[in-house]
Amino acid sequence: MTTLTLEDARKGLASQPFSVLLGARVASFGDGAAALELDIREDLLQQNGYLHGGVLAYAADNAITFAAGTTLGPDVLTGGFSIDYLRPAQGIRLVAEARVLHSGRRRATCRCDLHVIGRDGTKTLTAAAQGSVLTRNGPTR
Repeated sequence: MTTLTLEDARKGLASQPFSVLLGARVASFGDGAAALELDIREDLLQQNGYLHGGVLAYAADNAITFAAGTTLGPDVLTGGFSIDYLRPAQGIRLVAEARVLHSGRRRATCRCDLHVIGRDGTKTLTAAAQGSVLTRNGPTR
């Protein structure tokens, strides 16, 4: 398998129209881990002024898949994931940090911690997710 670079990951994210719409960025990539970040904007908030749970779920999904891509290669899809919302997300930036817990030839299991960065620089854990990622050429069951 060809080793992917941070630049490869950034090109992959840039090819996703929804990621571009949200303004997501690959902050780090490699060695079984990946981090995505995005600026928290008013148009991404829900009615109470917190970052929308769908944005948190998007970030977890993509960070998990990118982390798995460091071990499985670029031709992967999310097999499924769950997310727990721990506290309302308020801040200026969301950071989703995922790492591979276990990887086989065609499947990886990953965990993702989602933090918000406050105006004062504080980092607050706001959600946690876990998921599986499959190679596209792998078995469907």
